[in-house]
Amino acid sequence: MNLLAFDTSTELLSVAVSRGSGQALVHEAAGGAQASITLIPVIQDMLTRAGLQLRDLDAIVFGRGPGSFTGLRTACSVAQALAFGAGIPVLPVDTLLAVAEEARCAEGFERVVAVLDARMDEVYWAAYVYEQGHWRRDGAIGVGRPESVRVPGGWAIAGNAFAVYPARLPAGMPRAAALPTAAALLRLAPALLAAGCSVPAAGALPLYIRDKVAQTTAERAAANAARSP
Repeated sequence: MNLLAFDTSTELLSVAVSRGSGQALVHEAAGGAQASITLIPVIQDMLTRAGLQLRDLDAIVFGRGPGSFTGLRTACSVAQALAFGAGIPVLPVDTLLAVAEEARCAEGFERVVAVLDARMDEVYWAAYVYEQGHWRRDGAIGVGRPESVRVPGGWAIAGNAFAVYPARLPAGMPRAAALPTAAALLRLAPALLAAGCSVPAAGALPLYIRDKVAQTTAERAAANAARSP
C-alpha cells in the first residue's frame, strides 16, 4: 500500500511515506511549536521524493493522542484537510500504541507499559501485549502522577517520561526510551487497516484523556512547593 504517516504529539516531528513494498522514507526533526509550520512542507517534499501524489495514497495514518494539545490539533487538522482534498480515508492510531511498537522493534519487548509525559506533573500510560503478530491493549488508558503507574512483573516500560520523572516511575524492569514515530505507525497500519479501523476524513479527531491542558499560576506554585524538599 501507499501510505503517509505522521505524528506531532510529542517534542518530535516524525513523518514517513511508504510506496508499495519498497523501503519507507522517514523524516524526523524538532517538533513542538514548529510542527504546525513545518509539517505540510515536509509532507509535500517527501511525497515528491517518493514519486507520489496525495490521490495515490491508500490512507493517511496519524497519531491521534494522547499527547500535546497543540500537537494533536495540528496532526488532526492536517490529516483531515489532506484526506478531504484527496478523497482518501484516515487511520487514527493511539500514540501509546506507537510507543509500544517502537519498543518492540528496538528492543524486542512484547509486554509493554507505554508512558508519555503529560506535563502538569502527570503522565499518560497504557499496557499492551503483542500476541500472534498483533497488539492488544490490556486495560484503559490512564493519566495521573508518575507514582500511580504500575508495571507487572516480566513487563517492560517505554516512553519519554524517564528524563522528566527519573525517580518517580517504577524501577527494576527493562526500559526503552521510545517515542511515537511515523515509522511505528507505518508498521501498525496494515493490520489496523485490515481490521477496518480506517475512517472518513471527518473522523480525524484527537484522543483527549483529560480536558484541562494548563495550570493556573497558583497551581504551578503549589506543585513546585510540593516537590521542594
